[in-house]
Amino acid sequence: MRTPLRWVLWDVKDTLLKVRASVGEQYCKEATQMGLSLSPAEVNAAFLQAYRHYSRRYPNYGVAQGLNGQSWWKGVVRDTFSQCGVQEPALLNTAAKNLYHNFCNAENWEVFPDSVKALESCSSLGLKLGVVSNFDSRLEAILRACGLLSHFSFLITSEEAGVAKPSPAIFKQALQKCGTPSDVVAHVGDHYVNDYLASRSMGIHGFLLDRHNKHNQTDVPEEHRLSSLEGLPSRLLQQMD
Repeated sequence: MRTPLRWVLWDVKDTLLKVRASVGEQYCKEATQMGLSLSPAEVNAAFLQAYRHYSRRYPNYGVAQGLNGQSWWKGVVRDTFSQCGVQEPALLNTAAKNLYHNFCNAENWEVFPDSVKALESCSSLGLKLGVVSNFDSRLEAILRACGLLSHFSFLITSEEAGVAKPSPAIFKQALQKCGTPSDVVAHVGDHYVNDYLASRSMGIHGFLLDRHNKHNQTDVPEEHRLSSLEGLPSRLLQQMD
């Protein structure tokens, strides 16, 4: 006999919300306030290079190497602007500090139109909700600013957990928070490896959110795929019958 679901775990970025404008546009807005004139396209390209470099050299915000999310992101910002010709240390430090804090504000994030209703529907089914996210410690403030925090019983970020998806260890921490075996837990996220495969490998009922029809992996059955969060409650009900 099937065991009814009791929990739904959620990815956040690009599942429940997304960055409102491009990184280049947001970084250029800060640069303009400091009297600098930069191209969003140039800044975007520099950011991607800096981000990839830091991700390779200091994975998961460098927590294993003595860094934290704040120092990691400030380093990414400074490197981004340095590549764009900004060399004054005071300007680099100001930009890094301001942008790190600016991304805690709701104005820099856009909640997807189907997110709140999906969260409410899950709660109305009697399910408890938690977050498992490869994010830094600002996540709680961001969810609060965006009006989403109250939906969740707990948050686990990769910075605070010391380990990132797709590692089973972060899902083990989540299951400990749930206090239940994996077969009564579902997980929803937009990343094929970090969310779908990783949760499924733990015996969790993983669902892959594919808003833009970009995932063509043949090992994801249709019943595990979601084109939006509107279809989630009916899928969960199927697991609960």
